[in-house]
Amino acid sequence: MLQSRVADSLYWISRYLERAGHTIRLIDVRLDLELDRRADADGWDFTRLCAVVKCETAAGAPASPAALVETLVFDVSNRGSVLACITAARDNARQAREEISSDMWEQLNALYLRLKQVRGEGTWSIRPHYLSRLVIEGVHLFEGVTDATMGHGEGWQFLRAGRFIERAAATAALVDLQFRDTPRLPANHVEWVGLLRSCAAFEAYCRCYTADVRPDRVAEFLLLNAEFPRSVRFAAARVESALRAIAQLTGRGAGGRAERLAGRLHASLDYGQVDEILGEDPHAYLADIGRYCAQIHDAAHVSYISYPIESALPA
Repeated sequence: MLQSRVADSLYWISRYLERAGHTIRLIDVRLDLELDRRADADGWDFTRLCAVVKCETAAGAPASPAALVETLVFDVSNRGSVLACITAARDNARQAREEISSDMWEQLNALYLRLKQVRGEGTWSIRPHYLSRLVIEGVHLFEGVTDATMGHGEGWQFLRAGRFIERAAATAALVDLQFRDTPRLPANHVEWVGLLRSCAAFEAYCRCYTADVRPDRVAEFLLLNAEFPRSVRFAAARVESALRAIAQLTGRGAGGRAERLAGRLHASLDYGQVDEILGEDPHAYLADIGRYCAQIHDAAHVSYISYPIESALPA
């Protein structure tokens, strides 16, 4: 059985890396979409982008692409910035060094050092898409190295749980913001394509529905698709699976609060219908997903991280 501090570190490694990849992808797509737009006109400006990544600064939303990248990528005083997340993931990896492979540590450390180097060189301003690929590919490589070089036991399951809880909450929040602001968005499909691209889902969506991008189909794909790895339903299934495996591996048995909450969320998505979700109150539905993710996190923390010592002693 893992020490609770090691389990906590593994869990947060994947949460922080997932958050970093999600944020940099949003920035990359937003900068691309803004090329054909006037500032503060017909679309998702930087205020909305900051809102979805929960970035609050005293100066308000960044006023230029350079300021956006500086705030959301490099500003370590902003705990949600990409560099702050990767730094936190690296710090947690150091705490769990005995559980992760050397290849995992080297990949994460290399990503951190490359990002610091790019910031120091100051070349990112002329090639921001290179910066986004650096981070996205670095996160993907870490996930691949993890699956290939780490034993798929308790520690690996904590990594999975963290990654997919973060992913489910982030995707739901992104879809929620898009649908809440729909009346103020243009009637064209550019923003809906942007939403799909922000979830690395555009090509997968087109294979499923062709290139006919419609809001209801976008919602169905990102929330309820059982096969796409960034959908909320897919993520919820993996969270439930990881927590069930952790319960078995730690001898806690099935049916703990965290596992029950994850199963409830998964079941609601398994039996969800997009017309019912959009026809009733999509904001309430999506907010419930966020609350479920927060409750699952709290329950898992109580069960496996901050539990009373007596509960870990044999009866």
